[in-house]
Amino acid sequence: MSVARVPKPRRDARIAKSAASDVVTVADLLARLGGVPAHRVRLTPTPGTATERDLLHLLDHENRICELIEGTLVEKTLGAFESAIAAEIIIVIGTFLKRHKLGIVLGADGTLRFFPKLVLVPDVSFISKARLPDGMLTSEPIPSLVPDLVVEVLSKGNTKSEMKRKLGEYFEAGVTVVWLVDPKTKTVRVHTAPDRSTLLTENDTLEGGAALPGFQVQVSEFFDLL
Repeated sequence: MSVARVPKPRRDARIAKSAASDVVTVADLLARLGGVPAHRVRLTPTPGTATERDLLHLLDHENRICELIEGTLVEKTLGAFESAIAAEIIIVIGTFLKRHKLGIVLGADGTLRFFPKLVLVPDVSFISKARLPDGMLTSEPIPSLVPDLVVEVLSKGNTKSEMKRKLGEYFEAGVTVVWLVDPKTKTVRVHTAPDRSTLLTENDTLEGGAALPGFQVQVSEFFDLL
């Protein structure tokens, strides 16, 4: 039986065209991307001309995980420690999903098309069966799927402006909840909207809410790696 997918909003082409016209210098480009460090922005292909094929080529041939933002390839930033935390989160969510069969969890190379010319790679993402075509994940390398839950593990290469931009993109596309996990402070900021969030510490219990009903975990479990 076919399962209905959550309808995805469509971006106005005029907005994208206006945004592109605002980028005149390299400084403009970096600001547009959220103040990301210059070393994360690929100059080949020329910013503004990159495609999904270019993104997959880098992943296949250079093992570099990039996101496609308005025709520009931006490398993901995730160190070994942050990667270990993301893996722990995947294990915790995955164990819960094995018991309850609610959907699937993807890791830090799970490329997803949120809008045309916008391919993002959350560190962790949960996609419910209701959002999967016929309840299953397709074999497409970049499927057009919007997760119920997105997790981003912050590193020193991330900027506040970048995460603000991402939050706007995630919620515009239809994500229900975003967790921003900060290894430095050992906290999780739970966003239910770009401007609505709750900060949880190690002593708090993190719940799945509307995105992952029934899920609960002590925040400290994400950081107790050793």
